[in-house]
Amino acid sequence: MTTLALDRPAPPRHISPGKGFQHALSLAWRGILKIRKNPEQLADVTLMPIIFLVMFVYLFGGALSGSTDAYLQMVVPGIIVMNILQACLAVGTQLNTDVTKGVFDRFRSMPIARSAPLIGAVLADIVRYLVCLVVLMIVATIMGYRIATSPGEFAVAILLALAFGLSFCWGSVFVGMVMKSPGSAQALMFVFIMPLTFGSNVFVQTNTMPGWLRAWADISPVSLMANALRGLMNGGAVAGPLAGALAWMAGAVVVFFPLATWAYRRRV
Repeated sequence: MTTLALDRPAPPRHISPGKGFQHALSLAWRGILKIRKNPEQLADVTLMPIIFLVMFVYLFGGALSGSTDAYLQMVVPGIIVMNILQACLAVGTQLNTDVTKGVFDRFRSMPIARSAPLIGAVLADIVRYLVCLVVLMIVATIMGYRIATSPGEFAVAILLALAFGLSFCWGSVFVGMVMKSPGSAQALMFVFIMPLTFGSNVFVQTNTMPGWLRAWADISPVSLMANALRGLMNGGAVAGPLAGALAWMAGAVVVFFPLATWAYRRRV
């Protein structure tokens, strides 16, 4: 056993950024392979979009917009934002699971960049966002939703949704790294995300809300991104809500990326 320990290559003291990114891509592929072997991990990004879409359109659509068709056109871009934000929960929970189960102890003994497991987990999460978007758009199309803009504008909307998820996922990473168990990390993130998504214009127009709630909902990152996607997918104003959404995304990265990396290095 002593000979094996001595023969094991020690992690290099310095790894170039290019090499570190290669390590991150390898670990991102590890995360994708885990999804392939355990597809039930995608339940939250496949079943939840369908449940929210069907439930709100057919139960409340007629009452809120007069017809389910009109409500469907309004709610689909908002549900995209909502489900992308909820999909961010997984990366923090998964990282916490890997830490508590000792997976990172093995990573530390390997000649890889210290940041590679973190970056790899975030990159692998893009697959979850894409699955969420594909499932949601297929079901919405079957239900009667139709994109009213050009393919280029729709492509921009998809890219913005992915960027939105990647910006706010650092908050999930931070929570996952400071909590002691995966269950507590998921519960805390859920407590923050549910009021954030429902206190917005995803399901109803803000002019029906009390003044104090409307003041927040009008500037909420979820509302602003939902309006930007509505403009890109249904037609309408884009520049104003997009500028506000980008400001929120930049703020999320500026605040949570340093906190997430600090908590990650402290934990592992």
